[in-house]
Amino acid sequence: MRVGLLALILSAAAAAQQRPDSPVLPLPLPPGLQPYKLVTADRLKQPEDGDWLMIRRTYNGWGYSPLDQITTSNVAGLQPAWVFATGVTNGHEAPPIVNNGDHVRRHPGQSGARARRAQRRSPLALPPAAAGRRHPPARRPAAAWRCSATRCSSPPGDAVLVALDAKTGKEVWTTKVADNKAGYYMSVAPLVAERKVLVGASGGELGVRGFVAAFDVENGKELWKTHTVPAPGEPGSETWPKGGDQWKTGGGSVWVTGNYDPETNLAFWGTGNGGPWMGDQRPGDNLYTSSTIAIDVATGKIKGHFQYDPNESWDWDEVSPPILVDYTRNGRTIKGLIDVARDGYLWFLERSDGPIRFVEGKPYVKQNVFKSLDPKTGRPEVDAARQPGTGKEAQFCPSHWGGKNWPPIAFSPKTRMIYIPANENLCATMTGRPVTYTAGRVFTGATSSIARSNRAPITSAKCRRGTWTPASACGRRRSRHRRTGVRCSRPAAGSSSAAAPTIVCSARSMRRRRNRLWEFPTNSGIIGQPSSFTVDGKQYIAVQSGWGIDARGMQSALSRQRAMPDVPEGGAVWVFAVK
Repeated sequence: MRVGLLALILSAAAAAQQRPDSPVLPLPLPPGLQPYKLVTADRLKQPEDGDWLMIRRTYNGWGYSPLDQITTSNVAGLQPAWVFATGVTNGHEAPPIVNNGDHVRRHPGQSGARARRAQRRSPLALPPAAAGRRHPPARRPAAAWRCSATRCSSPPGDAVLVALDAKTGKEVWTTKVADNKAGYYMSVAPLVAERKVLVGASGGELGVRGFVAAFDVENGKELWKTHTVPAPGEPGSETWPKGGDQWKTGGGSVWVTGNYDPETNLAFWGTGNGGPWMGDQRPGDNLYTSSTIAIDVATGKIKGHFQYDPNESWDWDEVSPPILVDYTRNGRTIKGLIDVARDGYLWFLERSDGPIRFVEGKPYVKQNVFKSLDPKTGRPEVDAARQPGTGKEAQFCPSHWGGKNWPPIAFSPKTRMIYIPANENLCATMTGRPVTYTAGRVFTGATSSIARSNRAPITSAKCRRGTWTPASACGRRRSRHRRTGVRCSRPAAGSSSAAAPTIVCSARSMRRRRNRLWEFPTNSGIIGQPSSFTVDGKQYIAVQSGWGIDARGMQSALSRQRAMPDVPEGGAVWVFAVK
C-alpha cells in the first residue's frame, strides 16, 4: 500500500481555537490536484526547484530557493496573486508548504481555491497559569512524505500525532507523543527522514524533561525516544547534581525542527533552557540543555553534541538547529555546522559521523557575558557579575529574547552569505527566586525586564560572508512596529528566505528601511517564513501573515518603555507574483 504523510503542527492553544463541531470540511477535489505527486525520500533529498516541501525547503536548513524568475530588476512588479484568510487570528510562523503547485491546506497554488481543510479539537489540559506563559498558538509548518492521496499527519499542541487521509482529511491513526497535563506540548514541524516522523517536545518553562521521538510513517508506532536530559547512569548524567531529582524537571525542550544530513543519517536538533532558569538551583553543566545534539535517525542514539552555554542561566535556549554548510579554514574544507545562537555568538562547528567539534565563535550582536572562548573546546569564560542567580540580579546583553530568537537565518550559495534576523542592542535584567515544581505550572523561577542599550537601534539585519571574516551590519533597521508587511531586499530582517538572484524576502513590522527593493502592506504583522514555488512554470512568493507569540511579547515589553502603536492581528496566506 502506498502511504502518504503530510504532517502539520499546531500548538494546543492554537488548536483550541479551532471549531470543535467541524473536524473536516470536505470540498470537491479540483482536477488540478489529481494525481497528487508522490513525495519520496529522493525528492526530499533533492527537491525540484519549484517545490517547497519542508520548513526550510531542504534538509540542510538553508531556506534557499534556486528559482530566478523574480530578480532585482523585476521584483518591484510583485503584486498579490491571491490571499486567503486562515480563520485563526495570530501566531502564524510557518512557511507555506508546496508540492507540485499544491498548498499544504490543499490550495492549488495558482488560484488559492481551497480543496480540503482538516481540523482537530485539542483537549487543552494546561491550567491558565501555564497556558498564559509561552504556551504559544504557533502555526509552524508541515512535512511531506509520500503524499499520493492517502494520508496526512498532524501533531497539534496537545502532543498528539495524527495521521490524516490526504484526500478526505479523515483520521487514519493517532499517537500520543507526551502528556499534555504534565506541561508537554509541541511547537515544531515534523522532520521526515528514512520512513520516520521525528518530533520534539516543548514545555521547558513548565518543568518538562525534553526529548526527540521517532514514529513509523505507516502506523504511528513509536520507534525510539531520546531524552535531552539524561537519567542517572546515562552519558551526561554526571553534569547534573548527584543524588538529586533536578534531571526529572531539567528542561532541554525542543522548540524548532532539526536539520538532517542524509550522508551520515544524523539529525541535528537545538535544545532549550534548563529548568528552572537559574543554574545555581541545578549545579553543573547540565547536558544536554542549550546544545546542538546529533541524533542517529536509525537508533535515536546521541552520537555528538556541542553545548553553547554550560549551566545556562539566561534563558538563552539554543533552539535553532545549525545549518549544514561546508567552509574553509587554513586551506582545509570543513564539513560545517553554523549556528547563529541566542547567546549572541556565531558558532562555527565541524560535523562528522558522530562528534561535533568546535572551530570558531564570534559575537554578532552586543554581548557582554562571555569574556572569551577556549580556543580548543569553545567553552565560554563567563563574567560572574553578568550571570543571574537565586536572589541575585544581573544585567546582560543580549536579552533573554536572544541575539536572534527562533526565526531562522537564510544562506545563499550564490553570495556565500548568511542573513541573520538579529536583535541588536537589546539587553535584560534578571533576578532568580526559589520555585517549587508543580506539574503543568510555570517553573522558571525568575523575573526579568528588557531595555535598549545606549538608546541604539534595537533591530538589525546582519550578513556574514562565506569567508567567515567579521562583517559589518548591512541594512540596519530601527524597529517601531508602525507598519506591517512583506518586503524583498538585498539584506534581510525577520524570518528570511533567500533566492538565486540575491533577493532576500522577509517580513516584520518596521518603519525605516534601506536597500528596499519592494514592499507590500498586509493585514497583520508577519512572523512567518516566506517560501517560493512555481505553478505552470511561473514563480510565486508566499508568506503567512499573523502577528503574535514572542514578537508580541517583545513589542509589549518595549511598549512599556516607550508607547508604540499596536500591531493588528489576523491570519492570512499571501501569494505574490510579477504581473
